[in-house]
Amino acid sequence: MAVRGRPRSFDRDAALAQAMSLFWAKGYEATQLADLMAAMKINPPSFYAAFGSKEQLFREAVELYLATRGAGSMKALAETAHARDAIQAMLLASADIALASPSRGGCLVSLGLVNCQSQNLPLREHMRALRRETVALIHQRLAQGVVEGELPAGLDVPRTATYYAMVMQGLSLQAQDGASAEELAGIVATAMSALDQDQASASKPAGRTGGSTKKQGAAARGRRRP
Repeated sequence: MAVRGRPRSFDRDAALAQAMSLFWAKGYEATQLADLMAAMKINPPSFYAAFGSKEQLFREAVELYLATRGAGSMKALAETAHARDAIQAMLLASADIALASPSRGGCLVSLGLVNCQSQNLPLREHMRALRRETVALIHQRLAQGVVEGELPAGLDVPRTATYYAMVMQGLSLQAQDGASAEELAGIVATAMSALDQDQASASKPAGRTGGSTKKQGAAARGRRRP
């Protein structure tokens, strides 16, 4: 008869949620194993049996974050009807997430592991890959907006996608530095003006400026003395 292992004496999902909150508040490298075990209320044997390592725990915590507390921005991007409104909703949701983070830690994906020791370089590359996925999703939504006529046909989609991903990261940094909800909303409004200007330029009738210039030139010639 097979011998069953000792059942876990803790709730793994609850422990993972505690770890996510701690990583979100402090970042990967500043979070010590002792801090994690205390927050998760488990001992070292239980920790390693359940999660394997701090790195593996962090990867799971990031996945939990993306599926729960950090899901709002990409959800807004995907579900808001008009492309321009979708970008704005994404940025506002990103600001809300940054403000809601423990100890104003900002976005876990953006700031959870930026600079690191050499042994953590593979994990940093994993986080970079997640950020590239965000750029790709923004690119996809902008491109869809161009195809459907919601955005100008001449929009530089790759550049614009990178720009708005950068704004999202900047919102996290500003929240971490103590910016208020009103200040972050102002940053979003300023960022949206870039897309609005592109749309305004594209909507101007062709040749309007040239025609106006010709009329002004004719009027000036009419005022000249013979």
